[in-house]
Amino acid sequence: MTSSQSADAPRPRPLLAARQITAGYGSVPVIRGVSVEAAPEEVALVIGPNGAGKSTLIKALNGELSLMAGSVQFAGEDISGLSENQRAARGLGYVPQSRDVFGPLTVTENLEMGGYALPRREAQVRVAAILDRFQHLARLRKREAQTLSGGERKLLAIARALVAEPTALMLDEPTANLAPAVAEMVLAEVIGGLAGSGRAILLIEQRLALALDVATWVYVLVDGEPRFSGPASAFKSLPDMGAVFFASTPVASAQTRKPKGAL
Repeated sequence: MTSSQSADAPRPRPLLAARQITAGYGSVPVIRGVSVEAAPEEVALVIGPNGAGKSTLIKALNGELSLMAGSVQFAGEDISGLSENQRAARGLGYVPQSRDVFGPLTVTENLEMGGYALPRREAQVRVAAILDRFQHLARLRKREAQTLSGGERKLLAIARALVAEPTALMLDEPTANLAPAVAEMVLAEVIGGLAGSGRAILLIEQRLALALDVATWVYVLVDGEPRFSGPASAFKSLPDMGAVFFASTPVASAQTRKPKGAL
């Protein structure tokens, strides 16, 4: 699945799906009636202005926030009542925007923390496989994370999440504070490569131009409510993409999933 997906093409069955969820802090909702999906080999991109509720959405999906309404489904199972650890054990990975690595620990030790719930031998095998896959990190394995560059730290954070072998991975602004060239590498090579390997990716990102190059599907949130849902190709073909952020009602888009084989 690529960002060239047409508006008429059916999406594959979702691995991760939020159904009309409302969530917030205390009794105050921040997002209302939001639905998003991510299927294997997709990069589902969530965008919106600051304060739109993007991070609240991902925290609700991850289990950090309880739902006020709606449900979260993973591999066809309702996981709305599960804890963060239980969701992770089922294959839902998460890379936060900040505090994504343990600064005083070495690269290897950070990766080992990613496998804390695994039997020791299995964790060692997986860490070795990650270091073999990310050769740049392998060369830095004895370095403390706090001495790495911003791009190296983000690569380590993503690699640490992969130790648990998630089938779906959520990333909250992975290119924040990175240089443009490094941001492009993270999005195109790392995140695009993860989707290409069969994982479902839910990506929150502010660098719109770069993110659209790897996105399959686009969701726009404004003031905690959905404003657009459709293929990346449909979003890019809008006469004025920026107008979506100021619309008072949802922009007409391909919002209905058509099962394979449907007429």
